[in-house]
Amino acid sequence: VRLGTAPTRWTVVYAYPRTGVPDRDSPPGWDAIPGARGCTPQNCAFRDHHAALRALGATVYGLSTQDTAYQREMAERLHLPYPVLSDARLELTTALRLPTFRYGDDTLLRRFSLVLRGDEIVHVIYPVFPSHADAPAVEAWLRAQTKG
Repeated sequence: VRLGTAPTRWTVVYAYPRTGVPDRDSPPGWDAIPGARGCTPQNCAFRDHHAALRALGATVYGLSTQDTAYQREMAERLHLPYPVLSDARLELTTALRLPTFRYGDDTLLRRFSLVLRGDEIVHVIYPVFPSHADAPAVEAWLRAQTKG
């Protein structure tokens, strides 16, 4: 995916550390990491705001460092109407020096949102807390741009 070539005025990329698997406990120590919990609510908030974001001229992508197969299962399970991208090789993360943290052997993204116009990042929301507040904040920012 080439983020700067979306057919809409805006491209929204929101990032999250990792989603869990239903009926499985969080990994040891996960709940003690500030900002780690909340990936499913963040994804669901973007799903629930997707129609409004599209109406404001945005193409939406989720992003994490989990692999594509894992992302595909989660996106189908949560009925996400937009692609979820995998940066498992950390290429985008490294190129943009995105905020990360280590959990065991994994490098995970911290929670943030980028708004692009073409190939330029024009707005950043970081840090994001609580996780479900991210989508409404992006929507409010985009609405403000249409009034100007």
